[in-house]
Amino acid sequence: MTTTSMTASSATANPLKQLSSFGQSVWLDYIRRDLMTSGELARLIEQDGLGGMTSNPAIFEKAISGGTEYAELLDELKRDGSLDAKAIYERLAIRDIQDAADALRSVYDRTNGRDGYVSLEVAPFLAHQTSATLDEARRLWKTVACPNLMIKVPGTSEGIPAVETLLAEGINVNITLLFSQEVYEQVARAYVRALEKRAAEGKEVAGIASVASFFVSRIDTLVDSIVDQKIAAGAAAAERELLESVRGKVAIANAKLAYESYQRIFSGAAWEALAQKGAHTQRVLWASTSTKNPQLRDVLYIEELIGKDTVNTIPPATFDAFRDHGEPRASLEKDLAGAREVMANLAAAGISIQQVTEELVVQGVKLFEDAFEKLLKSVREK
Repeated sequence: MTTTSMTASSATANPLKQLSSFGQSVWLDYIRRDLMTSGELARLIEQDGLGGMTSNPAIFEKAISGGTEYAELLDELKRDGSLDAKAIYERLAIRDIQDAADALRSVYDRTNGRDGYVSLEVAPFLAHQTSATLDEARRLWKTVACPNLMIKVPGTSEGIPAVETLLAEGINVNITLLFSQEVYEQVARAYVRALEKRAAEGKEVAGIASVASFFVSRIDTLVDSIVDQKIAAGAAAAERELLESVRGKVAIANAKLAYESYQRIFSGAAWEALAQKGAHTQRVLWASTSTKNPQLRDVLYIEELIGKDTVNTIPPATFDAFRDHGEPRASLEKDLAGAREVMANLAAAGISIQQVTEELVVQGVKLFEDAFEKLLKSVREK
C-alpha cells in the first residue's frame, strides 16, 4: 500500500464512500505504524469513508518485520531488558492500536458508537482455552483503555463462551474465524444472551459493540480444490455437472444465508426489547474478502455482499481496486433461492459444508499461530 494509491481519488463518486448509502461500513484489514504517523489514516477516513480497522498476528508480523518505523521503540524496549518477545510485541501493537483508535474516535463519536473501531486479537494459541482467553482479553481491554477497541476472539467451541462472558462484562468483541452458518448463529445468540443478562442486572446495553467476522474467500478456495480433486478422480457426467455448478459460488451463497440468519435473530419482540434500551445489533463483518482465484473478479467478495448493517474489512490491494472500479449495489439479499440451490448442489455433489468449515477453522487457527510464532521470532531478532 502506498500513500499515492491509497489517497488517489477520481473525479467521479468514490465507490468506497458509496457503500455507506447501502448501509455497509468499510473497514481496513491492515495496520502499520506509518498509517498513523504520515496522516494517511486521517485521509482514508476523510476521503474513503473508512469506518474501522482490523488486525491479526499476520498483519502485525508483516508490519514489524518489514520496516524501520518500529526500530526506535524496539531499541528502547531492548534496553529495558525485563520484557520477553511477547511483551515487546504487545507494547508495539498496543501503541499502534491506541493511535489508530484515537484517529477513528471522531467516527466513533459521530456514529454514536456504531462505528470507528480497531480490533486487537488475543494470542492465537489461546483459541481452545476459555479461561486463558478471558484473562488475556480483560488485560488487553484494560491496557488499551479505548472505548472504540474490539478484542478479537476466535469463534471456536471454547471461544464462544468467553465471548459471551466478555460481552456481559461490557467488553467489545470481534468474533473471528467464522465460516459456518450454524456457528455464526451460536455467536449471534451468545451476543443476545449477554445483552439480556446486562439488562436484567440493570446495566447499560447501549454502549456494547460487537461484530461477527464471517470469512468468505477461503471457503471457495477449499471447495474449489475439492471440486478439482473429484473431477480429476473421474467424476461421472452428472456429478461433474454438479461440481462445476458450485465452483466459485459457495462462499457468497454461504454468506448470504448467514445474513438471512442475522435478520431473523435481530428481529422480533425479544430483540426489540433490547433495542428499546439502545442496544445495537451485532453486525456481520465480511472478512477474507480478497479474491484468491485470478479467474474471478478482484472485487467479487465486496460487490456481492453489500447490504444493510454489515461491515466489509478489506485488505489494501482490494481496497484500492474497489475504489478504482468497484460497482456498489444492494446485492446481499438478491437471489436467496439461488444461494440455497448452490448449497443443495454442493451436498448433492458429495461435499459437506460442515466438514469444509470445520477444516477451515483448524487451518485458520494454525495460520494465526504460525504467524504469531514468526512475529515473535522477528521481535527477538530485531
